[in-house]
Amino acid sequence: MKNINFFFQHPTTLRNRTNLKNCIEHLFKAEKRPLESLNYVFTSDEELLTINQQYLKHDYYTDIITFDLAAKGLPTQGDIYISVDRVKDNARQLGQPFYKELHRVIFHGALHLCGYGDKTPKEEKKMREMEDKYLHLYFTKGI
Repeated sequence: MKNINFFFQHPTTLRNRTNLKNCIEHLFKAEKRPLESLNYVFTSDEELLTINQQYLKHDYYTDIITFDLAAKGLPTQGDIYISVDRVKDNARQLGQPFYKELHRVIFHGALHLCGYGDKTPKEEKKMREMEDKYLHLYFTKGI
């Protein structure tokens, strides 16, 4: 198994971590992106806002920030910061269970590292399709 880690600066429940790591690893293989290491950091709205301001010069809350740390042409290394507060709020607004929205965001960050964007309507549509694909594989196929 590749080096996939979960760090909790903000308390949250993340069950079946080994299965989730396997699915993330499968995602990178399916997308033909070599993976070296990936760190997921679960944090608060305020911490992610600070990161957003400091590194991206954005002054707004977001649910996820993904940093691609690999040199060009080398296997993926990344840090993915997720606001648990924002994911909870988004889940409420979308009428989704928290665990499902959390996993959507987890796959979203991995997909960014595989080259998927979400800035245009076309990119956003493709990103949602890919998120749905990996949510389905994880929750119904057990991959």
